[in-house]
Parts: sequence; structure tokens; C-alpha cells
Amino acid sequence: MTKDKYEDAMQIILHAGNAKSAALLAIDAAAEGDFEEANRQLEEAGREMADAHHVQFGLTKAEASGEPVDLNIILIHAEDHLTMAIMANDLASRFIDLYKREAGIAA
Repeated sequence: MTKDKYEDAMQIILHAGNAKSAALLAIDAAAEGDFEEANRQLEEAGREMADAHHVQFGLTKAEASGEPVDLNIILIHAEDHLTMAIMANDLASRFIDLYKREAGIAA
């Protein structure tokens, strides 16, 4: 793996980790009834996810253009983080809706 692609994998890990953390903070805020903060954290999670996807797309584009991307544990780890962030983000949206319904607020 080249230095640039290694750095790309690390950027995916960074942004995916930030997205997952923000999604979990969104759930915590909703559980406390702070839906404004929950929405703010969910938006932050979305921005971080977009950044992670942007880097991932660059690797995908390179591979499709004939520039092989070595599969190694760092890249697998990055993809795992991204997958978990996607799941956390999806679940956060559902939890927020659930907490809103529980509070009598239209979701």
C-alpha cells in the first residue's frame, strides 16, 4: 500500500469514527429529550460520513481506473469502521424518531 493510500485509509477511519461518535451522541441527546442537540449531532454524523465516503470513492475510482488498491488489514479496518458508522447513523435516526414519538412529538 502506498503512503497516499495508507493515509486515505486512515482518513476513512478518522471520519467514520467521528461519524459513529456523533451518531451515538445523537441517541444520548434524544434519550434526554434534547432533540435540537440530537439533530445537530446527526447532521455532524452526516458530514463526517460524507467525508469518509469521499475518500472511499477516491480509492474506488483509482481501482476502476486500473490503479490497484492493495487489500490489507488497514484498509479492511477502515471499511469496517465505515460500515459500523453507517449502521450507527441509521440506528440513530430510528432511535431519535422513537424518542420523539415517546415524547409525543411528531417524527
